Amino acid sequence: MTDNDPPWLRVMSFNLHVDWPASPRPWRERRDVVAHLLRMERPHLIGTQEGLHGPLRDLEADLGPEHYGWIGQGREGGSRGEFMAIGYDRTRLRPLEYDHFWLSGTPQEPGSNTWGGSWPRMVTWVRFHDLSGGGEFFAANTHFDDASAYARERSAELLTERLDTLAPDVPIVVTGDFNTPAGDSTVHAALLTRADLVDTWEAAEERGPAHGTFHDYRPPVPGGDRIDWILASRGTRVRRAMLNDSAPNGRYPSDHLPVQAILRTARRPHPARHPDPRRTPPS
Repeated sequence: MTDNDPPWLRVMSFNLHVDWPASPRPWRERRDVVAHLLRMERPHLIGTQEGLHGPLRDLEADLGPEHYGWIGQGREGGSRGEFMAIGYDRTRLRPLEYDHFWLSGTPQEPGSNTWGGSWPRMVTWVRFHDLSGGGEFFAANTHFDDASAYARERSAELLTERLDTLAPDVPIVVTGDFNTPAGDSTVHAALLTRADLVDTWEAAEERGPAHGTFHDYRPPVPGGDRIDWILASRGTRVRRAMLNDSAPNGRYPSDHLPVQAILRTARRPHPARHPDPRRTPPS
């Protein structure tokens, strides 16, 4: 690190596990564990999946609205349904603009689902200014479909097109639950090659133990499927990546492990090469 380099950026992707009414692990029993984990890790950027409006408001209160800001919208529009909320440390990052789009043939229609997925799926994105001298970068957060491989493949295509249009010349960080194993799926390969991204786990200079990221409140499986990823522009330096298996007194904060990376962003090496995603994709 030289005098001109910005400080390292701490990034987390965290599936919070949706708080369904009949959930065997309701949010009220996990709220304190989640808040404790975030206070300990102090990520500058958090991409969450499956958070509902109420739990996200709880986290805002627990972490302090003066410390963390949150940007998101329910996947069914407004406050309805799961959010792909992006949280940010106000002392490090300042949002410049943000928006949302749906992973469907009608991406500007809230709640749209045209590719046979089990639920509407969406992306929330924010363009940030790094207050520590890192310039601007683009963050996108998503949750791909669990049931339809076709929907996941189309989602990767649309996300790639949007990244090229919305962030052709600034660093990119993508967080998400992609519901498909890294290194063993067309979705992972497509995002790395067509979107010029790297998987921060694979690019890391140092890594923690490898586990499957979905563990369903049981001890994580060593070497299991890593379906939650942090991706970044090619050339990004990743000092450390880890899958956080913290479980105070045996209490896991979620059914997914938080994924973490400490990185320094890099500009995209190539100009936009793909069609303008503002056209209406075929349904």
